[in-house]
Amino acid sequence: QEVTYQMVYNFLSGGAAINVFCKHQGIKIKVVDAGVNHQFQPHPDLIISKVAQGTANFAKDPAMSIDQAQSCIERGAQIVEEIQNTGSNIIGFGEMGIGNTTAASALMHVFTEIDLHECVGRGTGLSQESILHKEKVIRNAIAINKNGDTPLDKLATYGGFEIAQMVGAMLKAAELKMVVMVDGFITTSAFLVAHAMDKNIFDYTIFCHQSEEKGHNLLLGFLHAKPLINLSMRLGEGTGCAVAYPIVKMAIAFINEMASFESAGVSNKEEIPVNA
Repeated sequence: QEVTYQMVYNFLSGGAAINVFCKHQGIKIKVVDAGVNHQFQPHPDLIISKVAQGTANFAKDPAMSIDQAQSCIERGAQIVEEIQNTGSNIIGFGEMGIGNTTAASALMHVFTEIDLHECVGRGTGLSQESILHKEKVIRNAIAINKNGDTPLDKLATYGGFEIAQMVGAMLKAAELKMVVMVDGFITTSAFLVAHAMDKNIFDYTIFCHQSEEKGHNLLLGFLHAKPLINLSMRLGEGTGCAVAYPIVKMAIAFINEMASFESAGVSNKEEIPVNA
């Protein structure tokens, strides 16, 4: 938890990878405190949307109550609506929270029924022994909590506040017909929940990259999603969105600005000599 809030300060001071990428691509970055176990002072780039000082321990109890999960969805939606009102029609989602690959792996398993062993990876660099422990913790948690009947139940049981707020934000962005850019493994787990709530969200979504995190390729396959790039990244923070954004810009410029054969006076038929 200490590393999580320290990294938030790093974002706000401009020192993280995502800050560098956004600076060079002209992307505006906002940091959302969805439930960090720390009290931050006001900052122009920080949105305080804290539900509580961290979730509960899902190894013992559901991570959050249904009311808290619903509040996260509403808060995420409100943030996106405010951003869209500034004139933005595209939004990228990333995250940072130490331990949140555990939540993402649990959500992946309970939503897809893919074998848990295939859903659990190294996260920020676990040893093989620690990965097995991580898998055991999730397996025991599922035995204790069972699986909820609805997507909201599952989200409340195994999600983090940042994942839950991204769910609401993605749903609202699609409702507003914004382009939704999805980053890596944890962000894709949030999309997985949002997609279970509204299948139409897929039509507005660009999957930016394939993370090196073990379960991400399988999760993308389950969603029939094709990411734009695969650069062996495992940074999180929305860095995949920032790296993919120039490709999206170029695609739009290509559609809007390139001359067609007709407008350029170029024949689109190959002339074949009669005696050929």
